[in-house]
Amino acid sequence: MAGLQDDCFRIGDELLPFDEGLKILKDRARVVVGMEAVSLREALGRVLAEDITAPRDVPPHDNSAVDGYAVNFNDLAKDTETRLPVTARIAAGHPMDRAAERGEAVQIFTGAPVPEGMDTVFMQEDVALDGDHVILPSGIKPGANRRKQGEDVIQGDVIIRQGQLLRAQEIGLAASVGFGQLKVYARLRCAVFSTGDEVADPAFGEAGEGAIYDANRYTVSALLTGLGCEVTDLGILPDSVAEIRSALQDAAPGHDLIITSGGVSLGEEDHITHVVQSLGSIDFWRLAIKPGRPMALGKIVDTAFVGLPGNPVAAMVTFMRIARPLILALSGRRDADPHVFRIPAAFSMKKKAGRREWLRANLQADAQGTMSVHKYPSQGSGILTSMVASHGLVELPEELDGVAKGDLVDFLPFVEMTS
Repeated sequence: MAGLQDDCFRIGDELLPFDEGLKILKDRARVVVGMEAVSLREALGRVLAEDITAPRDVPPHDNSAVDGYAVNFNDLAKDTETRLPVTARIAAGHPMDRAAERGEAVQIFTGAPVPEGMDTVFMQEDVALDGDHVILPSGIKPGANRRKQGEDVIQGDVIIRQGQLLRAQEIGLAASVGFGQLKVYARLRCAVFSTGDEVADPAFGEAGEGAIYDANRYTVSALLTGLGCEVTDLGILPDSVAEIRSALQDAAPGHDLIITSGGVSLGEEDHITHVVQSLGSIDFWRLAIKPGRPMALGKIVDTAFVGLPGNPVAAMVTFMRIARPLILALSGRRDADPHVFRIPAAFSMKKKAGRREWLRANLQADAQGTMSVHKYPSQGSGILTSMVASHGLVELPEELDGVAKGDLVDFLPFVEMTS
């Protein structure tokens, strides 16, 4: 298990473009979790810790794709019907115990091995029976309705790569070559705090005067769970240096990552920054982005630290676009960049050049079925309802200074950034 370098999050004081900051993050982050073996039934949503190499071909033999009759193509007349004796019946799992002879046909069922010496299968609805003979029409192509050995998987091929998130399809593929268990990375252990005397937990009744309910801790915990992490909810940190220090010191040894929201600005009551710095290291990530500032990355001893903004939309967006790549790298995931879709904009707007911006938006189809992306009317960092009403984010690059209706824009669905 590799640790994090002492200066792995250091990027200096200059304002960085988003893509450059993201590259630094990916280049420097290392896997911090161990490995364990789990059964296929326990593997869903886990991250594969070693390549899977196929120990056999799939299919392991030529087999029939249909119920019907297998023959040697060279026994068929070119332009007329062919009449052949039916000499055997072959069901799936019961191969014929001899090679086929020229001039015979065998009844065969879907999935059954095609006998050696035969290469073509007629569907049963296309033939006629005459006693113990079958009458086969002309016009079939050689190899029809035959699935070849190794058509899906060839022995020795790497079929699933280390770092792959295991979905139903990967689990099925592993089963198809005989794996009953898989080596996976352990779940990333994450501790989640919120900060601030004004923050109240909705689980404990009414918020007092001047208080706000804590949305971020629940949102971040849910996002972490969606990424396969093991989450510990450690509550709300008050604006007290001593209590913050004690809580972070206690949390660090048992976790791979600590995430907080709020308290990472430079205000008098923003104590998180100073405490983390005293316990390890911290660096403000001065990225040219909106929303998302301020944000901090660092370490508490050997435990990674992420300080998200306090505004709920900014916390979610920076989690999806900055914290998520870090979390996946620490967890062993590879190739986890969200898919970006180029879709016509149904809006126009001006934008400040030199800054990456994310807009909450949803997709709508017109009467002809043509899709376009619509910007949510309220884009403030505190408008959490905008995240509920939207399907994803429009990402506007630094060089852009505006959008005209009909321009193609980059759209990132939320589903691409939450798993």
